[in-house]
Amino acid sequence: MYLDPSRMVEILRGHGVEIAAEDFQRIELSARRILHDRIEEGSKGTEPELWGQYFLTLFSACGVPDEGLHAVGDRVREAHQAEHLWTFSLPHTGEVMGRLRDDGYRVAVISNADGRMEGALAAAGVREHVEFVIDSEVVGVEKPDPKIFEAGCRALDLPPEACLYVGDLFPVDYVGALAAGLDAVLLDPLGLHEARANTVTDLAELPAWLAGRRVTAGG
Repeated sequence: MYLDPSRMVEILRGHGVEIAAEDFQRIELSARRILHDRIEEGSKGTEPELWGQYFLTLFSACGVPDEGLHAVGDRVREAHQAEHLWTFSLPHTGEVMGRLRDDGYRVAVISNADGRMEGALAAAGVREHVEFVIDSEVVGVEKPDPKIFEAGCRALDLPPEACLYVGDLFPVDYVGALAAGLDAVLLDPLGLHEARANTVTDLAELPAWLAGRRVTAGG
């Protein structure tokens, strides 16, 4: 789930910054490096100060002048409070989820979120492809705490070793899932973690990655 580029472009244009949606998406991907760097340094990934740095980096790279950074930040905060901003998924996301289900996999979501992830998935058009959504704000525990992964396994009525978690933050998602006894693969479009994790650069690679694992396992 990503920031809705059309809504972000609209906000930026309201503050005098002209930018195309595809350019915003490219810049936003690069800005995520700060999240990876700070989480590597020990952040949980949910601190307001960390996300403040991410957004300031993003706004600057989009061309917002220094004197306008906080005004844009205030507008983004207001827009997100009114209607979740993380409601964009890549066009093939639903197709990939459907293919996984056709291949015999069950699909669900565990997210560090603010209690609105189920609605965000619905707005993105992918909620129909998952069995359930576990939102950290709702259950009161966040990744990488093993308890939230264990809750997902219980909801599936499967042991952890029968489950695979796919996430995009190495210490929070990948390490957290492994510590809870699940297998894991990291969505790593920036290629930051190839040397130390099972990775795919795009969700579309996941069915083939899983098929390869089945062949390797002899099943």
